[in-house]
Formats: sequence, structure tokens, C-alpha cells
Amino acid sequence: MGRAGLNRHTALATLTLTLAAEAPDLDIIGGMVRGPAFGFAHHRGFTHSFVGILIDAVVVVGFVYLIWRLRGRKTKDPNLPSRWGLLFFYACLAGLSHILLDYTNNYGVRPFWPFSEKWYSWDIVFIFEPVMFAFLVLGLIVPSLFGLIDKEIGARRRGPRGRVAATLALVGVVLLWGLRDYEHRRAVNALEARTYDGVDPLRVSAYPKWIDPFHWYGVVETPAFFALAPVDSLAPEVDPDGSLEIRYKPEETPVTLAAKKSYVGRVFLDWAQYPITESETLQPPRQGYNVVFVDLRFAGISIAGRSSRRALSQTVQIDSKLNVVGDVYETRKGEIVVPEPGSR
Repeated sequence: MGRAGLNRHTALATLTLTLAAEAPDLDIIGGMVRGPAFGFAHHRGFTHSFVGILIDAVVVVGFVYLIWRLRGRKTKDPNLPSRWGLLFFYACLAGLSHILLDYTNNYGVRPFWPFSEKWYSWDIVFIFEPVMFAFLVLGLIVPSLFGLIDKEIGARRRGPRGRVAATLALVGVVLLWGLRDYEHRRAVNALEARTYDGVDPLRVSAYPKWIDPFHWYGVVETPAFFALAPVDSLAPEVDPDGSLEIRYKPEETPVTLAAKKSYVGRVFLDWAQYPITESETLQPPRQGYNVVFVDLRFAGISIAGRSSRRALSQTVQIDSKLNVVGDVYETRKGEIVVPEPGSR
């Protein structure tokens, strides 16, 4: 964004834009300080909201101003003044770009906090999209290569370098979103157009796969079960090779109800779109149960051919008296149980 032209109107534009674009992810500090359950509850929370962006921008511009004063009010181009009102606007713009990028994937954001905790997601781009990443990297690298050529032949250019390449990179990202949105709509329509074991779907969703814009991971909800189906948005129908997977909705038990009342259970169910629970009885000498919360929109997640059936899942441990012991997290040495926030 800076090289596309914003760095021509005020000094410190690129620094401000870069810091402000990363500032919303400062919410990871909450998990480091107060534990993984708190981190999960507040991830993509207030720092990723429209109100939070204003606070992020104030902090970033204040930090840049402090650096500017400590450097003796010096900038790279003494003929380009620092316009602090414009820099604040740039910081807000960069923060909004962060929300937009997070909105495009299937994890989602809560942009209307604190007025609404509702999650929104576009579901068109994988959490890490290599094609988009390549566009942006090339937008930065290509001008540097031409800069080396200019130095060899002794040519001089006026103003900041890389405006055309940066603009083309941003245009490439928008075109990629357009392609993925179109194919996403085709995939959703294909899922809605059929029945599943003779039952009409209550709702359907299609989630992106890594790199490939034409193959999607479909989740269908019916009154009694969920259907998981790979979708080819170029094909006329879903599941032509019989690869449909049926996941029946588990019955509620006192164990799962106790887990759903826990802190992590409430947070997970607020965030998840297609939640199911899986109960596991602990082996002696331990007594009780592990209740695993899984969101089916991530059950088909895969990168480079490797998949995880419990991606982004959360586990709550319940004792034999149906009391919540804590949240279970896997480590290299086994499992650790973190007590519930506020418990003794």
C-alpha cells in the first residue's frame, strides 16, 4: 500500500502502514499472559474490530512519533514533511486491510465488537494463501531488481521506487478474490442443489483448500447428521465418486452438557459454525472424561496432502462427578491440564 503511492504524500508512511497492519495481532499477548483459554477467547477480538482499529492507530502513530522525536525529527526525505493527521488515516486504513484479510478466510472476525460478538467470514481464501503471498512478494522484489539494473547503467529515478509493481500486486490480489468468490458461490450452489440420504439440507457451507480455487470442502447440516463432501466447482454435481462422509449428531449426555457450560466450551460454541463433541473416557488411574470440541468446517483442513481431523479443536476434562477440571492441551511430553479461569 505504501509503495503503491501512499508513501508519496507524507514521510513515515511505509513504517506507519506496516506497524498498523500488524497491530491487530497484538491480541496474542493475552494468551501469553493469561493462558491459552483466555487467548482463544479473545483471539481476533477487540483489536480486530472497527472500534479497536482506532485504538490501534493511536498507539501506532504515537509510537512512530516517539521514534521520530528520538531521531531528531529526521526522515529519509527531508523535503517530504510528516503529516500526522494523514498518518493516522493511513494507520486506520492499514488496520482495516488486516480485518479484510482475516475476513476472507474461514476463521472469521468480529468487526462490530463491542456492540456485537457475531463472527463473520467470507470463506474464500485459505488461512495461508500461497498465490496471494507470491503476488505481494513479487510486488516488493521486482522493483529492487530493476533498481540494480539502474545502478549498473547509471540511471536515476525520481520519487520512491516500485509504484507500478505494488499496484499490480494489489490488483492481482483483488482478481484472485474475485475468482475465488465466483467459484465459492458455484460450490455452495452445488451443495444446495441435492438431497443427502433423501433429506434436504438445513444449511450448507463450502470452505477453501490450499492453493486450488476449484476444489472445496463442503459441510452440510440436516436434522439428524452432518454430511462432509468434497466439491469440484467446475463439475455439475457434488460427490460423483461416492466420497460423501456422514457424521451423525451425537446425543447430549450429562458429560457433554457439563463440558459445554465450561469457559472454553462456551467460547468455542460461540465461535464454531458446525460444532460437535466427542467424549473419551480416561484410562485408569485417571477418572473422568475428556470432551473434545470440534468444528467440522476445519475437519477437512489439509496442507500439502496432510490433513488433521481435529484442527483448531479444544478439549475439556470432566471428573467422575461432572465437575470441570480444566482445559487439556497437548505438548511434546504428553498432555497438560490448565485449570478453568477463576477455579481453585
